[in-house]
Amino acid sequence: MELEKLALLENATASGRKEMFRLGTAILFIVGIIIFITQRGGEVSYALVVAAIIGGYMAINIGANDVANNVGPAVGSKALTMTGAILIAGIFEAAGALIAGGEVVGTIKGDIIDPKAIADTTVFIWVMMAALLAGALWLNFATYAGAPVSTTHSIVGGVLGAGIAAGGWGIVNWSTLGGIAASWVISPVLGGIIGASFLYLIKRTITYRSDVLAAARTTVPLLLALMAWAFSTYLMMKGLKKIWPVGFGMATLIGLGIAVLTYLITKLQVAKASANQVNDKSSVNKLFIVPLIFSAAMLSFAHGANDVANAVGPLAAINEAVSHSAIVSKAAIPVWVMMVGAIGIALGLALYGPKLIKTVGSEITELDQMRAFSVAMAAAITVIIASQLGLPVSSTHIAVGAVFGVGFLREYLKAHYGRMIDTIEEHHAGEDSEVVEAYMEQFRAADFEEKGRMLIELKESKQAVIDSHLNKHERKDLKRVYRKELVKRSAIKRIVAAWLVTVPVSGVLAGMLFFMIRGMMLP
Repeated sequence: MELEKLALLENATASGRKEMFRLGTAILFIVGIIIFITQRGGEVSYALVVAAIIGGYMAINIGANDVANNVGPAVGSKALTMTGAILIAGIFEAAGALIAGGEVVGTIKGDIIDPKAIADTTVFIWVMMAALLAGALWLNFATYAGAPVSTTHSIVGGVLGAGIAAGGWGIVNWSTLGGIAASWVISPVLGGIIGASFLYLIKRTITYRSDVLAAARTTVPLLLALMAWAFSTYLMMKGLKKIWPVGFGMATLIGLGIAVLTYLITKLQVAKASANQVNDKSSVNKLFIVPLIFSAAMLSFAHGANDVANAVGPLAAINEAVSHSAIVSKAAIPVWVMMVGAIGIALGLALYGPKLIKTVGSEITELDQMRAFSVAMAAAITVIIASQLGLPVSSTHIAVGAVFGVGFLREYLKAHYGRMIDTIEEHHAGEDSEVVEAYMEQFRAADFEEKGRMLIELKESKQAVIDSHLNKHERKDLKRVYRKELVKRSAIKRIVAAWLVTVPVSGVLAGMLFFMIRGMMLP
């Protein structure tokens, strides 16, 4: 009996122990930062110590929230396990930050304020501290609430709020802010349209065919070649731009060469992999597993190269201000600053990332490998298109918007298919059940074009009956069930609400923190 009570007590405290382990590990990371800075020699700046602590805290929160967009679809579709996704993303995030993070970073993300308007170096340090801490606190809350938000918008809101508190409304670059506000709409809409388009393309060219494996042997190598072009171009433009700057034209040509090579290799591999498979949708899904693992790695690398600036940009600015008593719009990044960002992002992903990975991968809509592939393609292609058009976009909004788009397309197609079945039942009302079932089997086995012909014939047939098998009210209920089953409205409302308030909340919070810091530091 005592053993049973001990077992119950142990199970009840298991979650608490896990949380203490996460918190303890994060604290050890922060303590490690403090020890490094205080022991590296020379005069110790307590402002830099505090800024480094906040920068490490910000990096942990970026890893916990933002990286989920890169690996969530692969995990949700079961192409990767949670452990495998964390390992791959952690390695490639850190590699992207350290290899391609660049030697110079913008200290004011998006040039949202004019640093020249803040003449006092000390005040500038307080602004950067307040901005960084506000962005980190908001990300922490959003992760707790299960809402994937833009880390770029978080830090932009922080810089905006602290900058206004320090220099007034005139310090703000309002045109830049308008572009950021536009990205709230542009990013998810573009991501959703492109993600849904890819899924529909896959369905029309593969899964709506009677022989899906034969269709897959023709179409999948082309899709993988397109993926190779998109991701190689994306990586050169976004991930490697700081160590190997190339224009869009050159990146496209190199990507095209990689795409041709990919097509030649994958054509043979796909034919071999599908040779002994069953002619069904699950066999086609298996062909997308390796590409999804590849996409998760590449998206993580590019994210680490770009978004590490959200954690270390303000920290680099503070380091420059402390070391040289200068306020700059671009600052050199010491290796130790980049290490804080890289390790912090990887650590945050490992400790707190699974919650948001589950949200993106499975709590919005159900993803299989084909749907996850469509999301990954949307993430890369949307950034390429937006970059060329000069549109400000958020990688978080793109990825989540693509998941929304895939889910809504599934809703539409499922409801459309339900209406097809209703039409068949109407025209066969009163007939023998075996005849109806035989016709239904023929309909299910037909390809997309054949299904259309069968429905046209039914509608033109004189055998149509007036009374429907399902009345109008029942059909509405059926469509409502489809919507609830395929896309969770509660998730949409929670995430969109978090997107809309990210900049205002982090801005107000940063302004309050700036006044608190100034109040504590002034004599």
